[in-house]
Amino acid sequence: MQTARDAILSAIRTCGSLSFRNFMNLALYYPGTGYYRRDSRDPFGRRGDFFTAEQLQPVFGRLIRRAISDLAMDSGFRVVELGAGRGELRDFLQPFGYLPVEAGDPLPAEFNGVVLANEFFDALPVDLIEMRGETLRYVDVGWTEDRFTFLPGGEVSGEIANYAARYAPEMREGDRMEICLDALDWVDRIASSLRSGTVLVLDYGLTRRERVRFPAGTLMSYRLHRASPDVLADPGEQDITAHVDFDALRDRFELRGFRAAPLESMAKFLLRLGERDAFEEILRAGDEGEARGLRNQLKTLLAGMGETFRVLRASR
Repeated sequence: MQTARDAILSAIRTCGSLSFRNFMNLALYYPGTGYYRRDSRDPFGRRGDFFTAEQLQPVFGRLIRRAISDLAMDSGFRVVELGAGRGELRDFLQPFGYLPVEAGDPLPAEFNGVVLANEFFDALPVDLIEMRGETLRYVDVGWTEDRFTFLPGGEVSGEIANYAARYAPEMREGDRMEICLDALDWVDRIASSLRSGTVLVLDYGLTRRERVRFPAGTLMSYRLHRASPDVLADPGEQDITAHVDFDALRDRFELRGFRAAPLESMAKFLLRLGERDAFEEILRAGDEGEARGLRNQLKTLLAGMGETFRVLRASR
């Protein structure tokens, strides 16, 4: 079976270089051997490469079930989860007609309900651009001295240029920025399928004003619970992520007829879910050992991930 690395090398040898977007797409989603397409290794949890909120069960599942219950409506209400991974929310959300959808899957034709995207948008392939002189140019990937390397690409144009003009901060020589048009395409797909309901996006990301803190961009790789900026190493064997552009997502949802609530921290979102009973139902346990474990999960969600991750809600 051809590996993701082999596929990338073949494309580079044919074309001379590869856009970073295509590199990332092959590294993560190449059939059978891309990072998210392997059957041989689970990327999640203690034995994997990273934790997500969904591994903090049952507390996270109970909280999301409460959030969905607050949004539930009649007339064919269902929950569609984007990038469900192991499907760890299935048991909690099955009463709502739960449907997992991965990056390459179609959405239901039409439905009312909730689209849940927990750490989905950060793993979509991105274009990488860089300021050279007074011109924005793509950053491509090549093969030099037996390793993948970044190469200068062509001048940015078209939709990427329009995006940069709207969402890029003032960029100086050598500054880099990621642009994810796939995220906007997913908003369009959601808008075509979700007749009435809410989209919940839980992810780490930034706004245009915050980009100035990341002049080198936000690309990062994860392997065995270690973060590394070397996103070109071992394609198919490590995760690659980029911060979500919440301004662009919000604007696209509103363009498609949604009403977006103010961006908030995940901690604030979860605290609001628990304030009605001081998390009593969420922390219900059979014994003290289990209760202690549930309290630790909640603490991690609120004090750890809670201030790093954000929640964007868009409804119509």
